[in-house]
Amino acid sequence: MEWVNYHHLLYFRTVAREGSITRASKVLLLAQPTISGQIRALEETLGEKLFARQGRNLVLTEFGRIVYRYADEIFALGQEMTDVLKGRPSGKPMRLAVGIADLLPKLVIYRILAGATELPEPVQLICHEDKPEQLVTALQMHGLDLVLTDAPISTGGRVKVYNHLLGSSAISVFGTPDVAAKLRKKFPQSLDGAPMLLPLENSLLRRSLDHWFSQNDIRPKIVAEFQDSALLKTFGASGAGLFFAPTVVEKDVRNTYKVAVVGRIEEVQERFYAVSVERRFKNAAVSAILEQARQNLFQTPANQDEAA
Repeated sequence: MEWVNYHHLLYFRTVAREGSITRASKVLLLAQPTISGQIRALEETLGEKLFARQGRNLVLTEFGRIVYRYADEIFALGQEMTDVLKGRPSGKPMRLAVGIADLLPKLVIYRILAGATELPEPVQLICHEDKPEQLVTALQMHGLDLVLTDAPISTGGRVKVYNHLLGSSAISVFGTPDVAAKLRKKFPQSLDGAPMLLPLENSLLRRSLDHWFSQNDIRPKIVAEFQDSALLKTFGASGAGLFFAPTVVEKDVRNTYKVAVVGRIEEVQERFYAVSVERRFKNAAVSAILEQARQNLFQTPANQDEAA
């Protein structure tokens, strides 16, 4: 059996992260020739080049990217094992890295993640916002502990992904108090021709709303479209147009943005999923998030999990 030298693998991973041997030498506190020699030794062992030069930086070859994914997982699991078996230093919080799909409403995300702050042990939240595809890749490489999204993720990767349905919510329509009072009586027909702030067309919520508009013969006057849900609500609070948010956080939206409810659309449901990978050691904060969101926010049965 051929053995990989894990010191060589560590040096390779550090150079890949830092982008150059010069920067990696400062991190590792080793001389540059030492690191260069160790990487050459690893390349000889594996039989392929790991890096190509691009200007002053080193970039991973296609083969190098494959090796890097394995190296990242190896050292992430090693750190996880050390944390669990040796225990954390007194007072050091549990680390929870969460990926958040960029189109999700921030007030719902806050309510979902609140479950992690109620644990007896302190939790340090690290939140990353990106496209779901990029977040799940990081999850599979153990760079994230959990991904929150509005749709189940299906992957063909070697690391199995689990989709946990946290729950679903109807959608409420909001506007400034004076506008809401005018439109509330004949809702939903009163929305025809009304100025609206909508999520981008590539979002699930936008597609569901467009379908509902069509079914109810409503032709909205689209004032603006947004990727960031918090920015959309800020515009709505200023009176720029009506906007939509999950009914489950209706009270939070009214109190935060000083707006009123025009009506509720039960036919449009926004779903929320937590995506995880199977770990040898369970993260207590992840379990708390799943349990608290289902019991306190969405009242969803606990068996809504599926592997992809």
